[in-house]
Amino acid sequence: MDPKYIDIHSHLQFAAFDNDREKVLERALESELWMINVGTQYDTSLAAVELAQNKDGVFATVGLHPIHTAKSYHDRQELGDGGAEFVSRGEEFNYEAYKKLALDPKVVGVGECGLDYYRLDGSTSSPQATFAKQKKIFEEHVRIANEVAKPLMLHIRNSPEGGSNAYRDALEIIKSVDPKIRGDVHFFAGAVDDARAFLDYGFTLSFTGAVTFPKAKKPGQADYEELIRFIPLDMILTETDCPYVAPAPHRGSRNEPANVRYVVGRIAKIKNLSEDEVAVTLVSNARRVFRL
Repeated sequence: MDPKYIDIHSHLQFAAFDNDREKVLERALESELWMINVGTQYDTSLAAVELAQNKDGVFATVGLHPIHTAKSYHDRQELGDGGAEFVSRGEEFNYEAYKKLALDPKVVGVGECGLDYYRLDGSTSSPQATFAKQKKIFEEHVRIANEVAKPLMLHIRNSPEGGSNAYRDALEIIKSVDPKIRGDVHFFAGAVDDARAFLDYGFTLSFTGAVTFPKAKKPGQADYEELIRFIPLDMILTETDCPYVAPAPHRGSRNEPANVRYVVGRIAKIKNLSEDEVAVTLVSNARRVFRL
């Protein structure tokens, strides 16, 4: 039986949910919602797989987030109080360990992986060296996805100062390593031209509670209304990225999978379609992409 909603990118395994994880999971399942919990390092990837075991409607992806490939900030919601406000040295990517996790039947994708230019100058090495490491590890994720025949869960983020386009660079890497691989661009925040490039290549684009925020006024910020009007409904997915980016009316609080309904409602309003019609299509899209 199909769920009513699918949150294709959540982090219920993060420390932010340590005190009430089962209650949050119960609320989600009671809302007729399935979820994919996404790994950001080896430990959180393993935890996502373990959380999915023996639970209907709960799945996982495994990967190393690009900001964790080098010196990077870790926040309290991801790692807990003991991990707040410190900078890691970066995880060394273990290809075989991630591949082994990716083979688990409850794992439906590889990532989140990709390129993050947002804090590129936060590395102890040069930005060029940091990019080179991100690129190399991203290429390894693409190879794993090919070997296990599962889609990519992409994390792509541009620098707020502009410059190099992470979306364009990531797509070129995919084309060079495995032109057949497909997947989803999570928390899409690029321009219409970036959206067009990924859509033409067969990738879906997913959106978070950010679509419920007031329209962006700063140059370079995503215009979600424009993007959602442009993207065909059958190429859109919905997510929460919880515990982050809680939608209106819960903005500023800890997010959770059950809130994905607000994202669905906003997309329906922008598309001028009924919420039920949009919800059915978005579930169908997610099942197609991740073979749920």
